[in-house]
Amino acid sequence: MKIEYLCKNYDASDKLKAIIEKKVTKLDKFFDEDTKIKIVLKKGNTRATADLYTMELTILLESSVMRAEVTSDNMYSNIDLAIPKLEKQIIRHHKKIESKSKKFRARDMSAVPVDDVPEEDIKEEKTLVRSKCYTLSPMSIDDAVEELELIGHNFYVFLNKATKSVNVLYVRHDGNYGLIETVV
Repeated sequence: MKIEYLCKNYDASDKLKAIIEKKVTKLDKFFDEDTKIKIVLKKGNTRATADLYTMELTILLESSVMRAEVTSDNMYSNIDLAIPKLEKQIIRHHKKIESKSKKFRARDMSAVPVDDVPEEDIKEEKTLVRSKCYTLSPMSIDDAVEELELIGHNFYVFLNKATKSVNVLYVRHDGNYGLIETVV
């Protein structure tokens, strides 16, 4: 695998990079040599997050993106938290692709016994268990924020009064809001 580092407000030592490379190379068994993994290392830049370190691992494939993000007070412990997350995604992705009999850009993963993964980590196919239908009423983003807070969910779908398009307002991991705007 080819490793690409991006550091934001953080200076990664050679020792840290060596440890990351050693642990990331364990994922080589799943991918071709030319597969790229992007590693973002950053330190919190506000007073509240000044002692927190975030590590993001992203693998871009032709058909999908696999990503793991962890935040803690120690960058070295982030490695041990992020790699298993990513490995679970890879195995889950392989099982999904295998069940749909599509090509996967990985090496022959039959060499990796899936039986070694604990049963609770292998999730069954998810099914649709509930469906809702409601009329979208035009509203401003501020009104949508109020509605989101009232219903207590982590997302809210609404018709944006200003753009006349369907938008999704969601709560981000950091507690702030994100907005997805559709374009037709």
